[in-house]
Amino acid sequence: MAENGEAGAAPAQPQQPQQQQLKMQIIAQYIRDLSFENALAQRGGQASGVQPEIKVQVALDARKRETENQYEVINKFSITSTNKADSKHVFLLEVEYAGIFQIEGVPQEQLHPFLLVECPRMLFPYVRRIVSDVTRDGGYTPLFLDNVDFLSLYRQEIARQAEKRKQEGGGTGGGTDTGGGGGGEQPQQA
Repeated sequence: MAENGEAGAAPAQPQQPQQQQLKMQIIAQYIRDLSFENALAQRGGQASGVQPEIKVQVALDARKRETENQYEVINKFSITSTNKADSKHVFLLEVEYAGIFQIEGVPQEQLHPFLLVECPRMLFPYVRRIVSDVTRDGGYTPLFLDNVDFLSLYRQEIARQAEKRKQEGGGTGGGTDTGGGGGGEQPQQA
């Protein structure tokens, strides 16, 4: 029998500071801009005889919104297709796809990479679907984008900015402003 009602109670543990739990929620997502220029159709050509060479360029942007802990993250894709046989443009697809994220519990020094790596990764499947649908609706075989290594793009952009500061004689930077993001080219198989 327990006296004082304390039998079986866990021994008191020293209190440790509580780390705030990471919380990320996609509040909204939307197409900011979409353009599909079907150069082959404008010339009166048909997609059947084309051997496409696809070039994909990716740029990222993130900005703080007025609402506390909310950020807008934008994936920008520019996809150019040229015919291998004559190097003429087949199509140009440009899409900016954005998401509004509510983010809590991310330390300030980790916020910039989180916004430009993890958030774009969450939006990418939707961009892939849009690209596939638009190219199919344009009369071509649907283009299924390869996965994008957002971490590698982020690292390349940080290295590029550091080199630029070094050449300009600037400081080391290291801030965590959310503006500007990674960008680069991703190889794509047709």
